[in-house]
Amino acid sequence: MRHALIFAAGLGERMRPLTDHTPKPLLEAGGKPLVAWHLEKLAAAGVHYVVVNTSHLAGQFPEALGDGSRWGLRIRYAYEGPTPLETGGGMLNALPLLGDAPFIAVNGDIHSDIDYSMLPNEPQDLAHLVMVDNPAHHPAGDFLLDAQGRLRAEGAPRLTFSGVGVYRRELLRDWRQVIGDTPGVTDQPPRFKLAPLLRAAMAGGQVHGTHHRGAWTDVGTPARLAELDGRLRR
Repeated sequence: MRHALIFAAGLGERMRPLTDHTPKPLLEAGGKPLVAWHLEKLAAAGVHYVVVNTSHLAGQFPEALGDGSRWGLRIRYAYEGPTPLETGGGMLNALPLLGDAPFIAVNGDIHSDIDYSMLPNEPQDLAHLVMVDNPAHHPAGDFLLDAQGRLRAEGAPRLTFSGVGVYRRELLRDWRQVIGDTPGVTDQPPRFKLAPLLRAAMAGGQVHGTHHRGAWTDVGTPARLAELDGRLRR
C-alpha cells in the first residue's frame, strides 16, 4: 500500500484576501478544490492512505474532505498547531502516521498533469523529486538535474522543484544536526524547512529526479488561481 502526504498547512498570505476564510488548498479551480485534484490522482495511482497536514483554518479540511472514502482513500489529519511547521517540520510531525515505507509528498497548492503512477515506489536513494521548467516568477530555478538523473544544489542550468516527490523517512534521521540552531528548531513540535535536508542529501549524491515537461502551476497568487480556473474550465 502506497502512502502519501499532502502539505496543506500554509497560511496562504500571498493569496489574501481569498485565504482569510478559506485555506489555500481548498480554494477551487475548475470546479473543485485544489487538494481534490491531488486526491483523485493519488487514488488513480494506487494510493489508499493519505495524511493531510493542517494548521490555518484546519477545521475546514475534515468538513470538506471527510474520511476520503469518496475517492476510495483513507485520510488522516496531522494538525500542526496554529503556527505552520514549514515543510521539514510538517513532514517530521506527520511521520508517525506515514509508516516505514517511502511515501509520496505533494504541495497542496500546486496543479499539474504529473502522473503520480509514474513515481517510483522506491527512490534510488533518500528522495526522488519531480522538476519542471522555471516559471516566470521563479526564473533562477532550484536545482540542477545532471545527465545521470541526480539533483545537485549547485550548478546550472537549474530547474524548479514541482512540489511533488517521493521520500524515505531516513531523509529526516539527522535533521537536527543538518538544520542547526535556526529559529523554530527548539519548538515542540519543531519548525524547520525541508530544503536544507535535501541540499545536504544532494551533496552526498542521494537525491534523484525527473524532468516533467507538461502542465504545472504554482497557485501562489489570486491571478494565477484565476488563470488556472479559466484554463481548466475551457
